[in-house]
Amino acid sequence: MFIGCGIYSFDGASIDYSTTKTVSIANFINEVGQGPPNMAQTFTEGLKDYFQRRTKLEVVNSQGDLQFEGSISDYRVAPQAISSSGSNTRADGTGLMRLSIGVQVVFNNTKKEEESFQRLFTFYADYDPASTTLNAVEDDLVEEIFEALYFDIFQASVAQW
Repeated sequence: MFIGCGIYSFDGASIDYSTTKTVSIANFINEVGQGPPNMAQTFTEGLKDYFQRRTKLEVVNSQGDLQFEGSISDYRVAPQAISSSGSNTRADGTGLMRLSIGVQVVFNNTKKEEESFQRLFTFYADYDPASTTLNAVEDDLVEEIFEALYFDIFQASVAQW
């Protein structure tokens, strides 16, 4: 029942482990200078951990079979657009605020060059400024956004569904 081509796994990765054995993830940089002070390092280490948990690839410092590098290129806090129905507002008329983060990723697959890409990944999370401040929820929001970004980057690079 589980017979197949041998490169798909239950985590969604389609990696041919006979030829692809390593992944290197260079330190991402924070180009925007906003957000928590250790945000770029947190992103880099989180992406490494994501690949370690979901693949059999060995994480190496450089020259991996799969290579990632990039930067945090957008960090923005903005009010949610209020729809004509008022669905994005609370009963007292205040709206939600949205934290958006964009990460520019350069992915190089040394075993299958045609799968390499350079792409912007973005995600967001909302919070209610009437009940909290950005400072109080920023770390949690960044973590939530990063988890979504790790998933998207993983899907685009090794799942390719």
